[in-house]
Amino acid sequence: MLDKLKTDVCQANLDLVAEGLVLQTWGNASGVDRSRGLMVIKPSGVPYAGMKPQHMVVVSLADGRVVEGNFKPSSDTPTHRVLYNAFPAIGGVVHTHSLYATAWAQACQPLPSYGTTQADYWHGDVPCTRKLKPAEIKQDYEANTGAVIVETFKKLKFDPAQHPAVLVASHGPFAWGRDVRDAVHNAVVLEFIARLAGETLRINPRTPPMQPDLLDKHFLRKHGPGAYYGQK
Repeated sequence: MLDKLKTDVCQANLDLVAEGLVLQTWGNASGVDRSRGLMVIKPSGVPYAGMKPQHMVVVSLADGRVVEGNFKPSSDTPTHRVLYNAFPAIGGVVHTHSLYATAWAQACQPLPSYGTTQADYWHGDVPCTRKLKPAEIKQDYEANTGAVIVETFKKLKFDPAQHPAVLVASHGPFAWGRDVRDAVHNAVVLEFIARLAGETLRINPRTPPMQPDLLDKHFLRKHGPGAYYGQK
């Protein structure tokens, strides 16, 4: 079942390690088959060395039950499910504890768009959620992590396609994309711009966000209706 998606999700998880975004077992990637209402995600706590497509777990988007697989799915599976159900245009989700993006999450700070590197991918800030409340932590913690991400995007009126990642306060980053490969790509870019922002503020702690006209120009030339960046 879903052999191609299992292969893609397995490779995405291995790519996170190769990109230096995951240490130990601190991360996960998933992909979705919306026509069948199923998602594929890595197993919980299984070392990446020797990980194969057949180790991936198939989960129902509707109720979270395991449809196929010999392992327990990632403990973050409920978060992924919430995101897939709330953001219907996304096809892959990645969660890491990468150094620089996680530092911003632990500082409970959004990533302002200081320059065109970020503007090529985000139409403004990478948002940071509020902290979870004690009751949200005590019960249904992972699902509530997804819920606070969705709440943040609704409050800010952000389009997930234009802001393909979030920083969960005191926790770490989640990124997404058209498919799981695109989600990994966005997670890699997020880590770079998090580091870049920190270096920018080290040089000038009073650096303001970039000018809105330049932000719009860079984002829309790549993602807008009249996009002209790259090849057709």
